Amino acid sequence: MNTEFRLLEDGIREGLWPLTLTRPVADIRMGILTVRERWDRMAARGLAHESKGIPANLLPGAVAGLTRPPTDWAAVDHRVIDRPWQIPLHNAWAIRNDFQTVTEGRVGAAAPEWARLVNPGAVFIEPGAVLEHCILNATEGPIYIGREATVMDGAILRGPVAVCEGAVVKMGATVYGGTTIGPFCTVGGEVKNSVLMDHSNKAHHGYLGDSVVGRWCNLGAGTSNSNLRNSAGPVKVWNMHRSRFETAGVKCGLVMGDHSRTAIDTSLNTGTVVGVSANVFGGRGLTPKFIPSFSWGLEGEVYELEKSIRDIGNWMAFKGLSLGEEER
Repeated sequence: MNTEFRLLEDGIREGLWPLTLTRPVADIRMGILTVRERWDRMAARGLAHESKGIPANLLPGAVAGLTRPPTDWAAVDHRVIDRPWQIPLHNAWAIRNDFQTVTEGRVGAAAPEWARLVNPGAVFIEPGAVLEHCILNATEGPIYIGREATVMDGAILRGPVAVCEGAVVKMGATVYGGTTIGPFCTVGGEVKNSVLMDHSNKAHHGYLGDSVVGRWCNLGAGTSNSNLRNSAGPVKVWNMHRSRFETAGVKCGLVMGDHSRTAIDTSLNTGTVVGVSANVFGGRGLTPKFIPSFSWGLEGEVYELEKSIRDIGNWMAFKGLSLGEEER
């Protein structure tokens, strides 16, 4: 029996732009795990058997009850992610399934007496996590707190929510269901049904909803996004590969590529797509629906590559890391 799956990306990458400009499809995070981590766990259970490979955008559901490889993956609970806005759309489902997979047969760390847990059987705390005077309400879905993560005083989390390794939920934050705070991210203000990949900051007041944010992004203080049109009609989202707008459903917030940032008090339009390494500032009112990679502001100026790389290095140094040659 094979010990790993072959994850195929041909014909898939373009639809998941701009997230796939800087990572394989298999390294997109959704729920608690990345796609690759999810399939690695399947393989570790002896369930790898597909010699022809599996599309990297196919996400299996919980595997805790499986004892043999399915004869047909279509018959197993799963999701197929073709567009970035489908990541927050199905993220609550992914958190619930990953929670079963990650916690199977394990006992989490005890919560301190000053933390308020509602439905504590659906809360799992990894070793080294710090819970201050916070509220974790798992009535409507599980809550996962990763290793060395911190949930500060006054923060309120309503599951399903994943706070991954090393992440910080700041004082007074309100985090609603369907939200993944990726490894080493910092979150404050109000967040609902959104995914932050890793090392990104939404540290201040402002709203982030029905959105997916890449790695090493920063949303300035007061930045908020719209996720619903005033008409409550369908949201149109730019598809770079097809050079046209596509319908993403009634709710869709921000799709932001890696290393992009917003200035303070930025108002992001419904269904805004931001490319890689864009510095979003200036303009009046809501942002344009599409902001290209390496944008310097909203007036068509270019974020010069060497300056962008220098600033990326500065952000990494801010979190005690450095920009390696491979990533450069």
